[in-house]
Amino acid sequence: MTYVSVIEGGAHPMNGQTTPQFVQAVLEWQWTWPIARVALVVFYLVSALSKITNFRGAVAEMTEAGMPGPAAMALLSLLVELVGSTLILIGRGVWLGAGMLGVFTAIGAVTAHAFWRVSGRARVEALTVFLMHVGLIAAFVLCALVAEREGRAAQRAASSATPKHQVQVVGG
Repeated sequence: MTYVSVIEGGAHPMNGQTTPQFVQAVLEWQWTWPIARVALVVFYLVSALSKITNFRGAVAEMTEAGMPGPAAMALLSLLVELVGSTLILIGRGVWLGAGMLGVFTAIGAVTAHAFWRVSGRARVEALTVFLMHVGLIAAFVLCALVAEREGRAAQRAASSATPKHQVQVVGG
């Protein structure tokens, strides 16, 4: 059971709208959730692989950004990108993986795209990228939320499928 199937049928409880059938079919397709998770983390995986294949370049990038201990920060970034992405992809500890990548993205937004420090065209470009980072952070929150709700729905389904043993006390 997916989170989407929990809200099936009739009007949506939050907005009263009926979900079109083709949208419902896409949302309930077994591969939608895995594909969405891959799409969410693919950038971070590519970035981690880039750091692995060109660690000197990663250190130079951290140096240019003014990060303390650039080699340690490059290694930390690589680990956060790999571990966070992996947790999301395997569907275990999604909240932790999403949290890791969300915080990582927030730090990147504030350090590398500080639109308040520049002006003119550079400000517009930095603001645009900053706001994209904010959207990614929201996507990580939604990813964790959907995973949590799917987990709860699976637990409810498992507990309702398990026969309940009733003990009846007679006498006494």
